[in-house]
Amino acid sequence: MAKILTQNEIDALLTTVSNSEGESAGAEYQDEKIRSVVAYDFKHPNRISKDQIRTLENLHDNFAGLFGSMLSAVLRTIADVDLVSVDQITYSEFIMSLVSPSCTYTFSAEPLDGVCLVDFNPTLTFSVIDRMFGGHGKTLETERELTGIERSVMARLVERVYRELEKSWEHLVKIDIEQKSFETNPQFIQIVPSGETVVVISFQVRVFQATGLLTICYPYVSLEPIVGKLSAQNWIDATKKKNMDEDRFKNITNLEGVEATLSAVLLHTKIKMNNFLNLKSGDTICSEKRIDMPIDICVNKRKKFTAKPGVSGKKRAFQVVEVHDDIIKETTND
Repeated sequence: MAKILTQNEIDALLTTVSNSEGESAGAEYQDEKIRSVVAYDFKHPNRISKDQIRTLENLHDNFAGLFGSMLSAVLRTIADVDLVSVDQITYSEFIMSLVSPSCTYTFSAEPLDGVCLVDFNPTLTFSVIDRMFGGHGKTLETERELTGIERSVMARLVERVYRELEKSWEHLVKIDIEQKSFETNPQFIQIVPSGETVVVISFQVRVFQATGLLTICYPYVSLEPIVGKLSAQNWIDATKKKNMDEDRFKNITNLEGVEATLSAVLLHTKIKMNNFLNLKSGDTICSEKRIDMPIDICVNKRKKFTAKPGVSGKKRAFQVVEVHDDIIKETTND
């Protein structure tokens, strides 16, 4: 016969079950917290680290400043260029995001492999064209392809964009950009397979009341040979080196107008004080140097060069044959 539980026994059993469930839930929570599972999207692999992305942001932030200054000078009005984003997506997704008809150029950037892409949004394109033809930078409501004259105007502008992009990259690696093609339908541009990862740099350009996008696309295969240089430390070192080179150039430029005393030391010799006091015009002093031996050239009483004495026309002269070691050491230290 089954035993009938009392109310106290039932309450004690329920309390035991509740405590065991709480401990089990807490253990599961701690286990989930320790594992920290992160979902990975195979369609959007992060082939470039966050540190390398920040370096690309710094690089293209400099480009935004250079491009904005250049565009303001060309259009003779204030043009604001801001870096919007640096994204890693597939090439098919990037192409689908472009508007058709477009103003898209492909270019090579030696020593980077492959072909890269730069796209001007139609709003930006027609605003720039209208301003360059004397207008106020208004945009066209209708969608159409560029005419031959408009293409010539944009071709001149994009060449200047390439030069500014080269200046931005020279901190890390010197690139030589050469245009490959122009296309109005992005669907016809196939620089890499559709599933390949690309790095897309987006800029927002404001001219008067018009706002458009400038987009630069780098396939990962192009960045792969130099991806090791896309580190924050390399960027800092390159920036320091550039600043040092600029300071050195400024110092050299400032010193070009400074006058210095140049003297040629023909000989050194030792004589007794008694002989020195009795020297008269026409006396001969013997030297340790032979006539065919080089002489020292001093700048502000410091030896800088070694030279051979001689004659140039009717004037005495010397020919520098060697730079003194002190100059080589000072240049190396600088």
